[in-house]
Formats: sequence, C-alpha cells, structure tokens
Amino acid sequence: MLEPASPTPAISVNPELIFDVLADALVERGYAVLDDFFNPRLIAALRTEFNHPDCQFKTAGIGRAEDHAIALDVRGDRICWIEGGSAAAAEFLAVMETLRLALNRRLFMGLFDYESHLAYYPVGTFYKKHVDAFVGRSNRVLSTVVYLNPSWAEGDGGELVLYDEAGALEVEKLCPVAGRLVVFLSERFPHEVLPARRERYSVAGWYRVNSNTTDRVDPPA
Repeated sequence: MLEPASPTPAISVNPELIFDVLADALVERGYAVLDDFFNPRLIAALRTEFNHPDCQFKTAGIGRAEDHAIALDVRGDRICWIEGGSAAAAEFLAVMETLRLALNRRLFMGLFDYESHLAYYPVGTFYKKHVDAFVGRSNRVLSTVVYLNPSWAEGDGGELVLYDEAGALEVEKLCPVAGRLVVFLSERFPHEVLPARRERYSVAGWYRVNSNTTDRVDPPA
C-alpha cells in the first residue's frame, strides 16, 4: 500500500542555507530580497485569504492608539490582521516563527514575536514615505513583506522603494512580484509604496522585541 504523499514544504529552498544568506544580508546592508522563498502553493493559498469570509478588511490608518487616524492622502491600502485561523495563515505564521528562531540563533536579535496583516492596494492607491518603528517605541525591529502578485509587469507600478536613513537617497526599488520576500531593519529604512496601476496584494509583518517595563506594556493594544 502506498503511503500518502507528504505536503509540499512551505519554503521552496534549503531553509538553513537561505537563513544564512538572509542573516548575512542583514549584517552587510540591513535588508534582504529573496525571490521564490515560499513555495508557489503557499503563495496561491495566501492570495485566496483575501476572499475568506472571516477576513474583514478595514482602511489602514497612521499612528497608534490615541494617535491613530485615517489619512487617505498618506496611505490607501486596506488591511486584515492575520490571526492564524485558516490553514494557509497558520502555515505562513509557522514559517515566520521558524525564521524568527533562525535569526535569533544567528544574529542574537532578541526577536520576541511577530505580527502581520494582509494588505490590499486598490488601483491608484499608495503609501507615502514612512518608517515602521513608532516614535517613542522600539518594539518593531525587523519588517517583512511577502508579495502575492503573479505576472506583475514593470509598468504596473506599486513598487516598494527603500531609502537611506536620512530618507534622501533611493537604495532600492522592488516590484511586488509573487513569491518575493523582503526583510529590512524597521528603524533604518524609510520606505514607500508607489501608486499601483493594478490591484496589489501582499502580506506585511513585523518582528518585535519585548520592551515591557513595570509601568508600561509595549506594544500597547
């Protein structure tokens, strides 16, 4: 009797080798770009999450807690936080947990946990230049984005642009092609999303450190 086929691994490359490559890139330049990191099966499954009945998209805002506000002149994406309830979401979060442990072993970053959301950019929307780490908070230390857009062409817009720490010089411009994983130091790279000429889909996330104190829980709810 034949044994049932094992599931296709979520990571499409040798994990330990690619974790070494990613860690080296973070040390050398502060960011890494890995194409085809995830298996196409998982990329396709994550794309279907945008149609899941439990996913309630909301217009994204800027700021946090009492400073949170909707500002369509700054960003126009719609988001749904990932809780891991579906098979695809749980598998994605498991991979990102493996990556967290791998980076902590290699770089001693003290990454504590991970938060992420689905991000949908309707045609014409964008996200102006910003930094992921909140003012007065140091808990977000490593940003990630996974793209879910097959057959994305150069003229489709929606590129991620990374800038130097001063926000003056362009470091890299990246098309949001399906399967591409981008990882960068949250406090070091101002970045923006250029206007999309097609509907644009991605998963954005952040590794955080635990900076709780006796009088403040970080991050706030």
